[in-house]
Amino acid sequence: MGGGTMRPYRHMADFGCVGLWRCVVRAAGALALMTTLSGCLLEADKPDIAIDVAPDYKFTTSKDAEAALPSLDWWEGFRSAELTQLMREAQAANLDIAIAIAQILQADAQVRITGATLLPDINFNAQDTATRSSQQLAVGGGGAGGGKGGSGIVAEPYGRIYQGNLSASYVIDFWGKNQAALKAQVETAEASRFNKEVVALTALTSVANTYFAVLEAQDRLRIARRNLTDATRILDLIKQQFAAGTSSDLNVAQQESLVEQVRANIPIFEQLRLQSIMALAVLVGRTPERFSVKGSSLTAITAPRITPGLPSSILFQRPDVRQVEYQLRSSTYNVQSARAAFFPNIQLTGTLGYESAALRTLLGPGAWIYTAAAGLTQPIFDGGVLMGQLEQQKGLQDQFLQTYRKTVLSAFSNVEQSLIGVRQTTEAETIQQKVVSSSRRAFDLSEQQLKAGTINLVTLIQTEETLFTAEDQLAIDRFNHMQAVVNLFQALGGGWPPGPPGPHEPRPKDPFGAFWVPLD
Repeated sequence: MGGGTMRPYRHMADFGCVGLWRCVVRAAGALALMTTLSGCLLEADKPDIAIDVAPDYKFTTSKDAEAALPSLDWWEGFRSAELTQLMREAQAANLDIAIAIAQILQADAQVRITGATLLPDINFNAQDTATRSSQQLAVGGGGAGGGKGGSGIVAEPYGRIYQGNLSASYVIDFWGKNQAALKAQVETAEASRFNKEVVALTALTSVANTYFAVLEAQDRLRIARRNLTDATRILDLIKQQFAAGTSSDLNVAQQESLVEQVRANIPIFEQLRLQSIMALAVLVGRTPERFSVKGSSLTAITAPRITPGLPSSILFQRPDVRQVEYQLRSSTYNVQSARAAFFPNIQLTGTLGYESAALRTLLGPGAWIYTAAAGLTQPIFDGGVLMGQLEQQKGLQDQFLQTYRKTVLSAFSNVEQSLIGVRQTTEAETIQQKVVSSSRRAFDLSEQQLKAGTINLVTLIQTEETLFTAEDQLAIDRFNHMQAVVNLFQALGGGWPPGPPGPHEPRPKDPFGAFWVPLD
């Protein structure tokens, strides 16, 4: 008997499912034309980001612009083993880079969360329900007051229902709302990767500049100590002449003042050296107490020659430009998602499982149950929420568009300024070397004349001060030149992979199809 009742019951269930899905298919066909129309509307969200790019940099003299582009390990061009080791430590242990990597993990997780809206939501549900009803409820006839003729049927006071089922719900993304939201998160995740490159480049250039600051302080400290030795030697000669009666007490006092001025600079340079070392320790992820720098002198550092490439290369080499580009792409997809929210929302839900009053019969043929439903929701009035969200996303899109343009222009300006800096600091260092050479020769001659007693003490002191100032300025100029070279590496976006650019090298991607104006 059970088998006889199950066949038509199962047939009716199948018919219900087929009928439901036929209705859904018809609805999908009816909405296909509207889907095409919505796609046309979404095309209007793509911005025009045309930027005028010059064919070459104004302040470069390189004829073969791409012959010697910076390598990935650009810091090795300075030929300092200690600097190279510090760079490796920074790449592995810099905490700013570690934070940026953690942000990448968060962005990737958000992509998975957003992508889940494109998949059905399936859950397993199990339920055990126990009930107790009132014993005073009765069904059927019976004499009032419990007469003999009464034959009431008392309801069962206790009951139990066991359930086990799978429930599923799925939102049909006809208008691409969820797909656009997913693409926006994917672009945001890509932007986070370029943000990591921005942070890494900033950290590495900070390591180089701080290391050179340590060497500069050591050079200035060494110069100050040498100058103190020279000034003290002159003071001893003047004191000898004073003892012999060929010099005055005023001359001794003037030279003593110069000696103390030189001596006063030593603690300042020592402070700069130690503070730079402490700052460098943090950049490489080390505790200051367990960190030291050997370092010799900036004179032992070689300033590498850099060719900046073509201006258009900035658009796919500098990580900050690429980061903002992907943020702009993400904002465009967010506009599409906000616009699609105006269209109807179609959701399918269903449940398939078993229900029984006895646990032993829960999986029996007669306990099978199902429900299926399709719903459509069309926003009509929401107080302007959807319109506000759309306008907000369009405002963000315009913000990132202008940020992209500003970042590109700033990148070109950074390279030009860095090229100017390299050129001028090179010239300044060359001139200052000549000044030091002349001042040293004048000092040596004045010292010889002092020993011979044929020089004016005022002239001698002026010669000393000129030499001491010139040598200190040369150390500063040498540091400025190294810093200008590092800044040029940073302005160019770091280094490039080895080999000539090929079809597999990164190029500016086309974020908006025909709306993208070629930048090179």
